[in-house]
Amino acid sequence: LLNINVGGKLFQIACKVLAQYPITRLGKLALYTDPVKKLQLCDDYLVQKNEYFFDRDPSIFHYIFHFYRSGVLWVMDEMCPSNFVEEIEYWGIHLKYSQRCCRILLEEKRDELSEYLKIEKELEAELEPLESGTQFDGKFLGQFRKMVWNLIENPYSSVPAKIIAVMSSFFVLISIVGMTLSTVEEMKNKTGKMWMEQMEMICAIFFTCEYLMRLISSSSFKNFLRAAFNAIDLVAILPFYIQILFENLDDGDMQYHEELHKVENVSKLGKVLKLIKLMRIFRILKLARHSTGLRAFSFTMRQCYQQVCCLLLFIAMGVFTFSALIHSVEHDVPGTDFTSIPCAWWWAAVSLSTVGYGDTVPDTILGRMVAFVCISFGIILNGMPISILYNKFSDYYAKLKAHEMSQ
Repeated sequence: LLNINVGGKLFQIACKVLAQYPITRLGKLALYTDPVKKLQLCDDYLVQKNEYFFDRDPSIFHYIFHFYRSGVLWVMDEMCPSNFVEEIEYWGIHLKYSQRCCRILLEEKRDELSEYLKIEKELEAELEPLESGTQFDGKFLGQFRKMVWNLIENPYSSVPAKIIAVMSSFFVLISIVGMTLSTVEEMKNKTGKMWMEQMEMICAIFFTCEYLMRLISSSSFKNFLRAAFNAIDLVAILPFYIQILFENLDDGDMQYHEELHKVENVSKLGKVLKLIKLMRIFRILKLARHSTGLRAFSFTMRQCYQQVCCLLLFIAMGVFTFSALIHSVEHDVPGTDFTSIPCAWWWAAVSLSTVGYGDTVPDTILGRMVAFVCISFGIILNGMPISILYNKFSDYYAKLKAHEMSQ
């Protein structure tokens, strides 16, 4: 018998049994005759008791001991998969000796654990800034740039930093409200237009200063340009300056061109200016910098892109299928709106989403039966992935809040 002490617990195994598995650690221990090689396989050797000591987990070794006796490696569901795999690799036992059901469950648990750890790492990275305050040590104006970085990127570092974070969200809301009110007919008079322009100028100046402060406090210009939030900040301030540039070009054209050409040019510039002004709506994305909920939503969409794409694919299949069906049963009805399959796409999309505007409806009994099946399919289709997305969003949001509080 071979006396084996694992973590203080004694096990006795026949050398003949261990020799059946010569590539394992204990198999080599039973077959080797050189004492030096044997000592290399264990952590210690007790001469008085003739025991080979291993500083490993004795609770898992029970399953190793059972494997040598029965030839089958059992895997219990309550064990940590990473720890178990690490232990059996130490003893030189391959996972192929386990039962297929145990192996499948272990691999599933390992995949779940690795996915969980990956998501946890990405959630922590979501809250961590791209740079840290230590990166400014030894650089040009390091202390000054570090102070600016704390003001802009770390709202919990001081009271002024909190004020700047609150002001940033406040100016975003003011800018969105101003853009909304500028489309109201009563606000298009001279006084209202002047107030809107002044409000837009103040917001643009604040966003420009904020962007320049982030640029100054960045330790790497390349990483600064790659960051998504910095790109959003740039998009938030560009429309204001592009609008000023186009207005100046417009004035120049009015001085140097003929009247007909001026009218055409003003019309083209007006359409471009409307498009540029519409870009100001992207300023609302700046709120994601200080909103855990928006970050959790964005993170959920990135993690669940497969489910979202699958949902869109099912919707597209449903739209094509039910539009073809409704056209085949309704196209002969006088005055029908389903004159072709593309004309029925809108009805199918509205019915699948269970909105049901009622602007186009079937007139025949067969058409109403098709509509009933379409609506029923839409209810089932929307119910399955949306519940998954909601559960993941609540989970990610709770974890982001926990990480935020711990930081």
